[in-house]
Amino acid sequence: MNIKRILNGNGKKTDSADLQSVPTLSPQSDQNKTHPKTMKKISLTLILLFFTITNSSAQKKETCIIKTSLGDITVELYPKKAPITVANFLKYVDTHLYDNTSFFRSVTLNNQQKDSIKIEVIQGGEVDSTKIYAAIPLERTSKTGILHKDGVISMARDTPDSATCSFFICINDQPSLDFGGKRNKDGQGFAAFGKVTKGMEVVKKIQLLAPVNDQYFKPEVLILSITREY
Repeated sequence: MNIKRILNGNGKKTDSADLQSVPTLSPQSDQNKTHPKTMKKISLTLILLFFTITNSSAQKKETCIIKTSLGDITVELYPKKAPITVANFLKYVDTHLYDNTSFFRSVTLNNQQKDSIKIEVIQGGEVDSTKIYAAIPLERTSKTGILHKDGVISMARDTPDSATCSFFICINDQPSLDFGGKRNKDGQGFAAFGKVTKGMEVVKKIQLLAPVNDQYFKPEVLILSITREY
């Protein structure tokens, strides 16, 4: 801002004699300089604040509680790494479409005689076909970096880009479900998007319900609700 004139207390322009009485601050005045140590502290504080905010944003997570008839399962979702898949899952959560669905399938080492590549998962979340949202693009593990480790939650699918509502949870590490894995002939893997942080004992209880010669069991384990944890 350029100040073109100096006004006195009455709003009138001062003359040259009056200018001598106007107090000024020199560049070296204590009122107009900040101590170097203070500047360093301020700079350090701002840097730390920036990295704290950046780190917090990069690690943003969503947590959901899957309430079942056998107990609760807590899952941590990773929207920064798998935004499409997480948004799709939360759409079903927020509209309560997972309420009163079930875990209906358990794949164990003993009940997949026709598969040369064996896995261990439980599957659930099959929604009324009239209420299913459009299928989503496949977020491959080669892009997200979320591998199918013990407790990881992932989307069930047939062909690539066909996942809708049904999901599964891994028991033990399942690398054959990652991109390039041989469980699916197309080699594209499945879209992992979170991990169980509490309740793996419930997951394992469900796994034990599978009969020796079948992956589908009755009665199914009711999913009472899936809700966000705030």
